[in-house]
Amino acid sequence: MQEQERFNYTLSLKLRTNRIFFGPGVVELLQRISQTGSLNTAAKQMKMSYNKAWRMIQKAEEELGYALIHKSVGGSNGGGSTVTVEGKRLTAKFLLFQKKTYHITNQYFSEIFSDDLKRLEEEI
Repeated sequence: MQEQERFNYTLSLKLRTNRIFFGPGVVELLQRISQTGSLNTAAKQMKMSYNKAWRMIQKAEEELGYALIHKSVGGSNGGGSTVTVEGKRLTAKFLLFQKKTYHITNQYFSEIFSDDLKRLEEEI
């Protein structure tokens, strides 16, 4: 018999105006750019095309009205990308928002579904 997974929920936070422009995917992309110094390498690590990664960044920058990354082209070091101060600040704020939201949501989930959780645990 297959073990039953724990009763849980999913939640995905994204920032939006008239369209979604910033969420976990952009956050991960910016974090990987910070680590690697390259949009191309970050995109490859996330198994997406450079063009898709660049479009994600451009869409977020259009909605925000400021740059998230600085790109340098060519040269002896082959160019690269760095996350702007604003990009780092927005990433930190989003991660804090996500952490606080998950914290309070976990509390509400436990409170609201406590009977269901107990019943399922007894059945296992």
